[in-house]
Amino acid sequence: MELKQILVIQNKRIGDVLISSVIANNIKKVFPKSHVTYFVYDYTVGVLENNPNIDHIISVEERVLKKPLELFKMMRYIRAQKYAIIFDPYSKFQSRLICLYSNAGYRIGQKRAHKKLKLPFYTHPISYLTHRSKNCGKAIEDKINMITSVFDLPDPTYEPKIFLTDQEKQYSKISEVKRPVIMLGVLGSTPKKSMPYPYIVALIDFITKTYKATILFNYAPHQKQLALKIYEMCADKQYINMDIYEDSIRGFICLMNSCDLLVANEGGSVHITKALNVPTFTIYSPYINKESWCSFEDGDTHDSIHLLEEQPDLFKSFTQVQTRKIEKNPEALYQKLTPQMILKKLSPFLEKHLN
Repeated sequence: MELKQILVIQNKRIGDVLISSVIANNIKKVFPKSHVTYFVYDYTVGVLENNPNIDHIISVEERVLKKPLELFKMMRYIRAQKYAIIFDPYSKFQSRLICLYSNAGYRIGQKRAHKKLKLPFYTHPISYLTHRSKNCGKAIEDKINMITSVFDLPDPTYEPKIFLTDQEKQYSKISEVKRPVIMLGVLGSTPKKSMPYPYIVALIDFITKTYKATILFNYAPHQKQLALKIYEMCADKQYINMDIYEDSIRGFICLMNSCDLLVANEGGSVHITKALNVPTFTIYSPYINKESWCSFEDGDTHDSIHLLEEQPDLFKSFTQVQTRKIEKNPEALYQKLTPQMILKKLSPFLEKHLN
């Protein structure tokens, strides 16, 4: 079988990039001798490192790629690589232009079912699935569907994986701290994905009072002052260790692999933790469509809460228009997702995994 040059373009956030790694894991089954390249933002590379199904990573700064001249340079570079197959799971205008200019024989991208593309960006435009049919979540199913719609893939693998080196598995920074160790994702990747501070503090106070566990905070490096603000509001600071922190993706992966569980706003940290087979409890922002991102939630190892499920009457519809409206101002609905409501589900989850 000839060596096929395959490119996956996924210029998005950490969780999206990790989820898209299932394309590499599966396309290698279709073309075992292929050479698979990922094109991603530089801050997401850590979730792809050491994956044996990914042969090369092209990374770029997000702000650089937004410059028209730099984008054109990248388009020319990718065309020169003579890729046989390009997957474009995010399918934004930027990546569509890259696909169109690439001259690849197979250009496989996603589109909304009711939309017709104005230019032949893709040789194989694949409509997003309407609903999920598996417990991997619709976002992962959509990625697999990109492959199975074009190629014969008899036995898909749906679980994204993170591959640790032997040295990374020997991570020792928390070997001396009191168990259990709970990682708290105290802030979402954006303010719109973050719970109200008094609510997250109420959850932390419940955990420290009930379990006297060691609490670690996860947040982006630029969010440190906000994380400290939350810390100052907490009652039992003696159980919160602010010194143990990793500011790189790979560092967080090693740290999370040594923790007992994660409680966090939906985002990249949750997808990383699931890929490490560590239990997770996810708190969804009201505007997030849970169906896409609730990968492998079984109410046991991985559980979650979404206001839509607790108070469905608040959501007369969950159309794209409604979602955008909520996304512009999720705070009013976030206020309705109270700590008491969350603890009804979180408390039995903690009881199961910590006792």
